[in-house]
Amino acid sequence: MKKEIKTTVRINATKEKVWKVLTDFAKYPEWNSFITSLTGNVNEGKQIRVNLQGMEFKPIVIKFEKNKEFRWLGHMGFTGLFDGEHRFLLTDNGDGTTTLEQSEKFSGILVGLLAKRLGRETKPGFEQMNGEIKSRVETL
Repeated sequence: MKKEIKTTVRINATKEKVWKVLTDFAKYPEWNSFITSLTGNVNEGKQIRVNLQGMEFKPIVIKFEKNKEFRWLGHMGFTGLFDGEHRFLLTDNGDGTTTLEQSEKFSGILVGLLAKRLGRETKPGFEQMNGEIKSRVETL
């Protein structure tokens, strides 16, 4: 089974400025209530540690393209049980603003059991983080 959550926010700043805040992981505790910490080597193929609202994951970075995209793949337990591919994508709107798309594609045998919870808890977390990064970037 599969499920995707996708959220967007338009930020009044260049994608370089948004990227700088998005990838300044040491400062996440100052503004980010959804991803409270992110540590490790963010190069493609490397494992990182991500704390999402009290739950720690150790996903593998699958894409890290400066000023454009950051994506990782995590698993709960073992592959195929409950997997999540989290993605941040920056798009230059051509008018001095940037659209940040935050999404996650879930797959695995537990997705059906957790689908309602994902919509009820995870999507609002994405939206809250989107608002927090917008505020952070626009006030710097």
